[in-house]
Amino acid sequence: MTVPARHADRPHADRNHAPRRTDSAVWRPFTQHATEPPPPVVTHAAGVHLTTDRGVLIDAVSSWWVITHGHRHPPIMDAIRDTAEHLDQVIFAGLTHAPAEDLANALVGLAPPGLTRVFYSDSGSTSVEVALKMALGFWRNTDRPRHRIAVIEHGYHGDTIGTMSVGERGVFNASYEPLMFSVDRLPFPRGDGAGTLAIFETLAATGEMAAVIAEPLVLGAGGMLMYPPEVLAGLRAICDRHGVLMIADEVMTGWGRTGRLWACDHAGVAPDILCTSKGLTGGAIPLAATLATEAVFHAHWSEDRAKTFFHSSSYTANPLACAAGLANARIWAEGGMQARLDAVGAMQGDRLDELARDPRFANPRRTGTIAAIDLRSDSEGYMAAVGPRLRAHALDRGVLLRPLGNTVYVLPPYCVTAADLDAVWGAVASFAD
Repeated sequence: MTVPARHADRPHADRNHAPRRTDSAVWRPFTQHATEPPPPVVTHAAGVHLTTDRGVLIDAVSSWWVITHGHRHPPIMDAIRDTAEHLDQVIFAGLTHAPAEDLANALVGLAPPGLTRVFYSDSGSTSVEVALKMALGFWRNTDRPRHRIAVIEHGYHGDTIGTMSVGERGVFNASYEPLMFSVDRLPFPRGDGAGTLAIFETLAATGEMAAVIAEPLVLGAGGMLMYPPEVLAGLRAICDRHGVLMIADEVMTGWGRTGRLWACDHAGVAPDILCTSKGLTGGAIPLAATLATEAVFHAHWSEDRAKTFFHSSSYTANPLACAAGLANARIWAEGGMQARLDAVGAMQGDRLDELARDPRFANPRRTGTIAAIDLRSDSEGYMAAVGPRLRAHALDRGVLLRPLGNTVYVLPPYCVTAADLDAVWGAVASFAD
C-alpha cells in the first residue's frame, strides 16, 4: 500500500507493541499509561474529601499541594461566581481591571518587605521562568554582564526548559538535556549547611553570579528534603555581600505550608524575587505571580523600549483567578490562620512520632504542616517501585497519596481533622511491601 505523502514522514508506533486503547483520550501528567490502571472519576469535592465513582477519598496531598483552606472554600468560590457575572478574560497589555490591581496591592502587603512589584502568570513553572528572565534582564539592562545561576542539588522548579535547567537533572528531563543551560550546583545543605554556604561564597565572590534560586526550607519534589532557616539566612547574607540576586521559589512552600505564611519568614529574610502559585488562589483556579523589588523593576524602566520586560501569556491576570486570589489574600490578612497552621502541624507531628517507632520507616521529618518519612526499601528515589504500590494501597483505603518513590509525605488542606489524619497515617502504617 502506498503511504500518502502527508503521512510518509510521521513517526508511528510498532503495531506489535501498540498502546492499549481505553475509553479516555486523555494523556495524564506523570503517568505511565502502560502500567497504570484507569483512575477514579471525581464527581464532587468539598473540604478535605473527593467523592469519586469508587467512593470517598481523603485528599492527603492537597491535590498536588494546591488546596489550602479546603476544596471549594466558600469565600473563594463566591468571589469567582461574583466576578464571572461581569468579567471573563481580558487582555492585560494596555488594559487593567480591579481584581488584578487589588490583588497586587494585597500581595505587596503580605509579602516579605521590599517586594513592591507583581507580575502575573499562570503556573508555578511560568512564575519561575519569569523570575529567571527578570534576574538576567536586570544585569543586562544595568550593563553588568552577569549570567551564572546557582541552584541547590535535588531542587525542582518546574517542567519548562528554563525551570528544568535550574532543577535536578535525571529521568524527568534526560530527553531534553540538549536544550537546557548549565548552572552552578550547590550541595543540598546537611547539618548547619556550612559546606553549602562556603561553596556559594566562593562562587559569588567571582563577580559572575547573577542569582541563586532556592526552595526555602523544603525541597518538595526532590523528596521533601528539609533544611534549617539558618541556611536560608546564610544564602541571603552572601547575596548581600556580593550583589547576587536571591530568588525564592515559594510555589509550594508559600501560603502556610511550612507553618508561616512564607517559608522565608522563618529566617527573617526577604528575597529580591519571589515566586508564588499553587495556594495563591487557595488552589481553586490557576494563577501565579512573581514579586520583585523596586530595583529589579527599575532596571526594566526606560525610555529605551528594548529594555522592556518581554514576557506574557494569553491569560495573564485572568480576572476570575485574580478574584479568587484576592479572596484568599483577605483570609490571610484577617488573621487567625497561624493558629490553624500550628494545630495542623501539631497533629502531623504526633502521628509522625508514632510511625517513627516502626522499624519499617526511617528519617521522619516535619516542617510546619508538611510531614514526611522514608519507607525502608530495596530501592530508593523517585523511581522506587514501592511508590506506586503504596499509592494503590492507600487508594483502596480511601486515601489519596502520591509517594515520591520510597518517600511518603502528607501535605493536607488546613481543614483536615484528627480523624482524617488517623485514617491517612493508618493507611501508611498498614502497608506491607
